[in-house]
Amino acid sequence: MLMKEKSERNTLEMVSVETLVPQDHLLRKIDSAVDFTHIYDFVEELYCADNGRPSVDPVVLFKMVLIQHLYGIPSLGRVTGGRWWKIPVLGLSSERSDSPFCHHQL
Repeated sequence: MLMKEKSERNTLEMVSVETLVPQDHLLRKIDSAVDFTHIYDFVEELYCADNGRPSVDPVVLFKMVLIQHLYGIPSLGRVTGGRWWKIPVLGLSSERSDSPFCHHQL
């Protein structure tokens, strides 16, 4: 007997990043082994404290370039441009997927 499933496009599905990125993923291992907070010490004097636009977190930028080199991605825009890459980026980051760092034009 032929059964047709009703397509529901207006459904909302809540997904946790913890379930999308496996616990044994390479980027999770790197994140747990490396203390990225030292990057702030290196770049602090390069940012103006009271003038200019708010910056993208330098740790996030470093992690994006790290992912670019680890996976051989030719363009930094591709790191954030596709949904597939946002999942590993989130595995290495505490940022939300709709935060500005995911926009490839920053």
